[in-house]
Amino acid sequence: MGDFFREAASSGSLALAVPVALLAGLVSFFSPCVIPLLPGYLSFATGLSGADLAEGDLGGARRGRMVLGSVLFVLGFTVVFVSLGALSGAFGSSLVTYRREITVVMGALVIVLGLAFAGLFPFLQREWRVHRVPAVGLAAAPLLGFLFGLGWIPCVGPTLGAILTLSVNEATAARGALLSGVYAAGLGLPFIVAGLAYRRALGAFSAVRRHQAWVTRIGGLMLVVLGVLLVTGWWDVVVTWIQVNLIVGFETSV
Repeated sequence: MGDFFREAASSGSLALAVPVALLAGLVSFFSPCVIPLLPGYLSFATGLSGADLAEGDLGGARRGRMVLGSVLFVLGFTVVFVSLGALSGAFGSSLVTYRREITVVMGALVIVLGLAFAGLFPFLQREWRVHRVPAVGLAAAPLLGFLFGLGWIPCVGPTLGAILTLSVNEATAARGALLSGVYAAGLGLPFIVAGLAYRRALGAFSAVRRHQAWVTRIGGLMLVVLGVLLVTGWWDVVVTWIQVNLIVGFETSV
């Protein structure tokens, strides 16, 4: 474990990919199949009604239930994304000989996904969501998170696909799992914030929703830029620059 963290700390590719993964997760949260249904997701995960959720800032047992339910829900879909990342990284390690060719193909795919996320290809923004789930409460919250994570895959596919592409590029299961875990953290942190202060968070998220078109366009542009970097080879150039200029001489105490 210590060797992994030591290697990760000195890796320019991870130093660049981790912030991208976190930002991609945050962008995914504001996608049409996640943020509009936030009250429903929290109701499913906590077993609380809409009226109960509206009183989530009042503290006490209800607030603790909201926080715990949101954390368990996030852990459920994190398992989905980390598993996909680990598989992508392991798959990349078996094809390391063709790394450049695969990077070009995957980069081109990321460009297409970025354009889709920006709204140019609406048919690629389909969502396979579980529409009827009982609000069974905390015990089933991780399972619900797992099921919703699977249902989100078609909708968050553009951003998740970019992260899985980076996982393939990292060519190890551990690094792929790390990147997908960071992506899940970016997607999950707003859920936990909502559990801590539901009414305030909902107000802030509503303000973002009013500009959701711009959020998706900027997110799509981010993916297109990432795809262009991968296709042209500039991703490796930036990684090398980070390794030489920012990480040389860095030592981790792990």
